[in-house]
Amino acid sequence: MPGTLYLIPNTLGPTEAAPHALSHVIPEHVQAVTASLDYFVAENAKTARAFLKLVAIDHPLAKTLQEIEIAELNVNTPAAALAGLLAPLLAGRDAGLVSEAGVPAVADPGADLVRLAHQHGITVRPLVGPSSLLLAVMASGLNGQSFAFNGYLPTDAALRTKRLKELEQRSRNEKQTQLFIETPYRNGAMLEALVASCQPGTLICVATDLSLPTESVRTMAANKWKAALAAGKAPDFHKKPTVFLLLGQ
Repeated sequence: MPGTLYLIPNTLGPTEAAPHALSHVIPEHVQAVTASLDYFVAENAKTARAFLKLVAIDHPLAKTLQEIEIAELNVNTPAAALAGLLAPLLAGRDAGLVSEAGVPAVADPGADLVRLAHQHGITVRPLVGPSSLLLAVMASGLNGQSFAFNGYLPTDAALRTKRLKELEQRSRNEKQTQLFIETPYRNGAMLEALVASCQPGTLICVATDLSLPTESVRTMAANKWKAALAAGKAPDFHKKPTVFLLLGQ
């Protein structure tokens, strides 16, 4: 029988390396399952080992960190290599898929591996943990009945403005919250583009460092954001992971 592919959530940012520090974001059961595995697929082996080191503080690992096998899967991994990543599972070995941050396979290259696992009849078990997208929707006050994640928007200013106007129109027509992310060092430019592109009453939420001690979530109409930026009261989000949300009124 094939092994099971566990989808293991990671933290959304640095977590203190102290007993029980991980448990406020990663449930004990998830840590226990993680500690029982000795084969992982991750975007980066070094950061995956750092996560496992945190888990090991409260849960002894099945093997030492040096003995645990970690195969890498990232945007540079060719599709032809995916079958090899699943070979240990087809041989009966359980495995864990770990993202760099948050839940695997959402805005994450692991989705292709999960799809291939289903094609091979491998059991896939998603485990509970932090998702910046769902946390942002929860905290935004925007429509949680209908929402869409749009990934990264164009970096070209004209194309970005065009896309923002399209998302705002769709949001207004369908009463649907629109989510997107940006490379953290461009957060300021994204908020400025939002304020300049959206109608004054469109609601905009900026959710930064979710689940971390520096967490900040703020929802205001576009005209309120414009006034805040003009007064030099921009959010403290430079180089910090941020989710942007909008809902046209």
